[in-house]
Amino acid sequence: MFRHLLAALLAFGALCASAKAQEQDGLLPVEQAYVLNAEIAPSGDRVNLHWQIAKDYFLYRGRTKVKTDQPGLNLGTLDLPPGKPKQDEFFGAVEIYHDALSGSVPFTLDDATAQTVNLTVTVQGCHETDPQICYPPHPVKLSLPRPSIAQGAALSPLASKLMAANSPSSLLEAADADVTLPPEQAFVFEAIAMSPTEILARWTMPKGYYLYRDRSSVAVSDGRDVVAGKATWPQGVDHVDEHFGSVVVYYDQVELPVAIQRGDGDQQTIQLTGEFQGCKENGICYPVMQRTVSIDLETASAEQLAAAAKSFVPASQTTAADAVKPLADNALRSQAPHTASISVPLALLFALLGGLILNLMPCVLPVLSFKVMGLAQSGESLAKARSHALWYTLGVLVSFAALGLLVIALRSAGQALGWGFQLQQPGFVAVLVYVLIAVGLSLSGVFSIGAGLAGSGQQLTQKSGPAGDFFTGVLACVVASPCTAPFMGPALALAFASSSVTALFIFLALGLGLALPFLLIGYIPALASRLPKPGAWMETFKQVLAFPMYLTAVWLVWVMGKQRGVDAIGWVLAGAVVLALGLWWWERRRFKEGFVSRALAVLVILASLAPVWVVSRMAPMATLAHDESALAYSKPRLAELREAGRTVFVNMTADWCVTCKANEKAVLGTAHFNDLLQQSNAVYMKGDWTNVDPEITAFLQEHGAVGVPLYVVFHGGEQGEVLPTVLTSDIVEAALAK
Repeated sequence: MFRHLLAALLAFGALCASAKAQEQDGLLPVEQAYVLNAEIAPSGDRVNLHWQIAKDYFLYRGRTKVKTDQPGLNLGTLDLPPGKPKQDEFFGAVEIYHDALSGSVPFTLDDATAQTVNLTVTVQGCHETDPQICYPPHPVKLSLPRPSIAQGAALSPLASKLMAANSPSSLLEAADADVTLPPEQAFVFEAIAMSPTEILARWTMPKGYYLYRDRSSVAVSDGRDVVAGKATWPQGVDHVDEHFGSVVVYYDQVELPVAIQRGDGDQQTIQLTGEFQGCKENGICYPVMQRTVSIDLETASAEQLAAAAKSFVPASQTTAADAVKPLADNALRSQAPHTASISVPLALLFALLGGLILNLMPCVLPVLSFKVMGLAQSGESLAKARSHALWYTLGVLVSFAALGLLVIALRSAGQALGWGFQLQQPGFVAVLVYVLIAVGLSLSGVFSIGAGLAGSGQQLTQKSGPAGDFFTGVLACVVASPCTAPFMGPALALAFASSSVTALFIFLALGLGLALPFLLIGYIPALASRLPKPGAWMETFKQVLAFPMYLTAVWLVWVMGKQRGVDAIGWVLAGAVVLALGLWWWERRRFKEGFVSRALAVLVILASLAPVWVVSRMAPMATLAHDESALAYSKPRLAELREAGRTVFVNMTADWCVTCKANEKAVLGTAHFNDLLQQSNAVYMKGDWTNVDPEITAFLQEHGAVGVPLYVVFHGGEQGEVLPTVLTSDIVEAALAK
């Protein structure tokens, strides 16, 4: 037996050692992966299109389209060369292009005096090496001047001259109203260090181009303990914009001083990322752009660091006026709940109620079965019932406090977070799978955690002592994190945006609500007396309770597959088998002599954790790979649909979000919902937050949500309506009918 066990351990170790770690390669923005140049042919009756396709990327032939909404402009058939045949997992037999693609589309103009040809060119393609991810359809709007000045989106001689000059002043002097510049030349972004604790970001635009204030921001994307503070924008120009209504914009040049907070004063180089959007007057509106520049920070003295820390205002800290003004300036931005309108006492009450309702959520029920058994065991004594309730409550509160402190620490480091963020990490999901399997095996009698392993006389799952109650409270907090209950949203919104002390109290109130039913049972004898009396039935009941634990582990393995693919499932299942082997062997040998046998069991258990490291380094899978009922969420696509006056139902979801899946099963996945979409001529758009996605995180923050699910209904350019967390068909029907 010993030789077989050793062989199994060595085989599994060899498998772990031979695993090749999958690094998450950085993906190019879609406009850089497929660079489009366009011009009108000298004949004046055809638009020539040319795409430069980056290495390891390809375009679909059948997903390349050209359309126009210009009155009097008639387009012919898009002429593209044959592509390379491919059997695609999403679209079947297709043709694709690598490296470059050239095509053309004929056109006629009813108005011979028209100066421009306005087109929307849409392409779709994929990254074919790890990570294998496909982009959603990407539309590009072109406004091409007629033959004598046709430069289109290609680099004209003037644009090449500007690129070579690389000078903001050259841009200001050399503006040409007849040229549509590439985004790199239309908006030049740069930054320098004004002092060891302050940086200066600057945008420079040619004449006739403008930058939106409320759609532009900067953040430190790479730096050792360096965080950018709240930016104070200079006074801009009020502008009525055809895309976004009444906004504030900047022409020519705008400089933005930004204070920074540093963890130490050592000299270093940081990366500053600017995200911004702007337009050409009477021309195209560019999609959201991102640029990253390097800044050398000089050594900072202790006095400079102290002075900077004293006056530092975090970027996330905004006043009520700051929260309201962007909404008034931007008619297309949906109305977000204001955390400033919720008082701290009301937020604490909401957190308490939300935690109480969490007890009814299916994600918590498997763990609650633990407490049902524990409280039944305590039926013989009121003192024991109170002990169970107190230790369980302590486990819940300590866990929620730890979660709150983690949120506060990551928020201080500049991370954008939401409720359930930990389940976006596959390593955490894998660990949770192993915990649930271990609990299930304990309930099934395969092993028990006793004094020899834990250094304690209590058994966490087998007996009803304080350690078992505390551990159950911890587990209840862990499995409750992917669930969102009514009342939780406003309270957590305040927690994620307010001071550290307020945030911590809100998390504690949420935990108290989760533990409240058992506190009441423990301290109200009339309730405790209704519990069944202890007896022989409890051993059978305990073994039955193992199966909800196994089912919860299966669900988490499914989540892992959605995050990292079938290989991750294989690794986690292999680790689970090795874990079961180690726990079984430990139980057989722990009361017998032989230190080597027990040590070997511990080594097997530790070896079972190797897949946690492996799956945490795997590249994420493409989210919403092929959901025919919904469009994948895209900020530009949403803006385009709203500009066209369409009704859009946006569903922000995640595979680990139980509330999301319940809503999709009961409401959003029904034929009645599809009928409602058709009746209201609405578009269903879906965003997947299973993995970390900054674009979806930004959408959640814009609408005052701290996690998923989030449902927002837009009616054209009107402000979006945020729907409740738990949906019904009547709620959805009423929202779409408006």
